[in-house]
Amino acid sequence: MSQAAPSSARATMPWLIISAGALVALLTFGPRSAMGFFQLPMLADTGWDRSTFGLAMAIQNLAWGLGQPIFGAIADKWGTGRVLTFSGLLYAAGLALMSTAHSESILYLSGGVMVGLAVGAGSFGTILSAFARNVTPEQRSFAFGIGTAAGSAGMFLFAPLSQALISNYGWSDSLVVMAVMMLAIPVLAIPLRGNSSSGTQAQATFKQTAGEALREAFAHKGYLLLTSGFFVCGFQVAFITAHFPAYLRDIGIDARYAVIAMALIGFFNVIGSLSAGVIGQRYSKPYFLAYIYIGRSIAVTAFLLLPQTPLSVIIFAIVMGLLWLSTVPPTNGLVAIMFGTRHLGLLGGIVFLSHQVGSFLGVWMGGYLYDQLGSYNAVWWFGVALGIFAAIVHWPIQEKPVDRSLVTQPAE
Repeated sequence: MSQAAPSSARATMPWLIISAGALVALLTFGPRSAMGFFQLPMLADTGWDRSTFGLAMAIQNLAWGLGQPIFGAIADKWGTGRVLTFSGLLYAAGLALMSTAHSESILYLSGGVMVGLAVGAGSFGTILSAFARNVTPEQRSFAFGIGTAAGSAGMFLFAPLSQALISNYGWSDSLVVMAVMMLAIPVLAIPLRGNSSSGTQAQATFKQTAGEALREAFAHKGYLLLTSGFFVCGFQVAFITAHFPAYLRDIGIDARYAVIAMALIGFFNVIGSLSAGVIGQRYSKPYFLAYIYIGRSIAVTAFLLLPQTPLSVIIFAIVMGLLWLSTVPPTNGLVAIMFGTRHLGLLGGIVFLSHQVGSFLGVWMGGYLYDQLGSYNAVWWFGVALGIFAAIVHWPIQEKPVDRSLVTQPAE
């Protein structure tokens, strides 16, 4: 295995790349995190039920997950910039088409498949892989935290923005406005043109084909545990993103608190993501992930069992915000530690595919069980149980590189 030249934690951060990638993350995560605000006005206008909207958002999350390893592999080979340019153009087209969605099939195609694939092309798997190739290992966790925090900032900014747009212009025109905003992504993609053979850390990569990387990863116990645990993250956050505004209305909480809650989740997610980047650089990433999932289960349990008031909604939003995407820096960091950065887009994308399968189930189950039972309670409690499961599977993961001492370096 080739070794990197000694790196220094004091090496200069590539701030142009970090800033451009962070802004892309902000834009790609903004509209999709605000989809919950479109549910009730869209359903009131079209006459659909919550299962219809829930299925569209579930398809979006699944398309995001299925696209992520594919786009990650493309970015690894042909360059991050090209993938992000495609993401911005497809995102704009998907939101514009969704604004005309007065049939279920158009909703599933636009808000589901097109937006989902666009987010998959422009989300963490693509952006954080580019970061990893351009920062030292000592800087990697912090850089991942910045990228994740930027996605959180998108949630913070687009929650009040989307609600304001809907209130003033209606849900359809609001989607058109956000579609135009997505056209900034191809411009921001310019500094992120490199692939897996470029960047300051390129000399540190282990030379292997994508097929060899996949075989190595799927034979690795820690990778399989990490992948199964990340399923839970997707289930929990996607359910809340899609259904929390409607849930608050159901329990009699004024609608403005839904905006406040989602904005608070986004704001404290920034703090949680940056903190996770720092903590993950200094302490055990598997243990840290286990504590995050335990914390989520405790927070949901307390929210459900204690009196539900505007104050409890705010407290819950703050706690969940701190824990929201704080899983991403240590999860991606573990994949990079285990296998290096050469195929990080592909391998990280597969882990994220598990996340999005969980997202699909969380969003779809929320709508389906609500229509069947008239309540979201069963989904909330299922999420609590999954959080405990995730804590258990992360505990035995070992934070160390895969053993390649007996592997002969394959040719390019």
